[in-house]
Amino acid sequence: MKINQLELSEFRNYETLSVQFDESVNILYGDNAQGKTNVLEAIYLCGTTKSHKGSKDKEMIRLSSDESHIRMMIEKAGIPHRIDMHLRKSKAKGVAIDGVPIKRSSELMGLLHIVFFSPEDLSMIKNGPGERRRFLDLELCQLDQTYLYHLGNYNRAVNQKNNLLKQIGFQKELKDTVEIWDRQLIEHGSVLIDTRKRFVDELNDLLPDIHAKLSGGKEELYVRYEANVSKSEFGQKLAVNLEKDLILKSTSCGPHRDDISFYVGDKNLKLFGSQGQQRTAALSLKLAEIELVRRKIKESPILLLDDVLSELDRNRQTYLLESITDLQTIITCTGLEEFVDNKKRYHKIFHVVDGVLNET
Repeated sequence: MKINQLELSEFRNYETLSVQFDESVNILYGDNAQGKTNVLEAIYLCGTTKSHKGSKDKEMIRLSSDESHIRMMIEKAGIPHRIDMHLRKSKAKGVAIDGVPIKRSSELMGLLHIVFFSPEDLSMIKNGPGERRRFLDLELCQLDQTYLYHLGNYNRAVNQKNNLLKQIGFQKELKDTVEIWDRQLIEHGSVLIDTRKRFVDELNDLLPDIHAKLSGGKEELYVRYEANVSKSEFGQKLAVNLEKDLILKSTSCGPHRDDISFYVGDKNLKLFGSQGQQRTAALSLKLAEIELVRRKIKESPILLLDDVLSELDRNRQTYLLESITDLQTIITCTGLEEFVDNKKRYHKIFHVVDGVLNET
């Protein structure tokens, strides 16, 4: 699996761009706010239909334009494919695979598997549960089409029920219709609970060894899935919480309130871990994610590293760089010192200045 070429038109600060990537390590370096991360965002968007930053389509279109185009030439299992994406400020995005328009984003998911690692991910352990749920969802949606289907339906049911809870304040007779949405929450939410539990179990098969190497054998890391409600009690808890939900005007239980916790021994790293331990755990999680993808799809994913190396100490830099020698990687950084100091080989280097890439 690899990206051969990326073309941009009117995307972020790029008027036009055409760049060919090496199948190994590619480095984009330059000062801040020059457009390095925008290239990674375009790649992630083209592979998943979503911005890794959660940006809306209109926010990614160049200020002077009403629409933007992305084209990416990729290769999977030796077969070439072309992904075209058309962003418009006032309409839904258009996506085509090999020249054929698709109707649902699920048709694109899985064609290209991307692991994105940014400085924000290093804070995932200590930040709010929303970021950790997002990690679960982004990874599982790429790996599992069934999960993607049930997640979309579950989120729609939550939104519909929440809207209904607000309307009941003015129309009491609508209360009898809550059960309709509860049935959908249970149907789709039960799949999310089962799939997330399996995914966490699979991560725990990989994390201890990876983290032990990163910590010099001093620590063993594992993840605990903290389901907001068990599958067997979901329906009962929805019924019990109804009066509270009517006051809050939102659904207070379900997988949309799940979390995961990280432990070294019996120590919860969010509550009692040092910043160094939390960052090492986040790095271990990303490396486990890469290995899990390899096991699942029998290919290496594309790795996007957005200015992460400068946030890591020398030992963690070295371990990360040694772990990515056999997969296509696109790295952004402000300078090349990390690579010179680590004496690592890189295959293509691009200097990014104000939306222009110059290969050096």
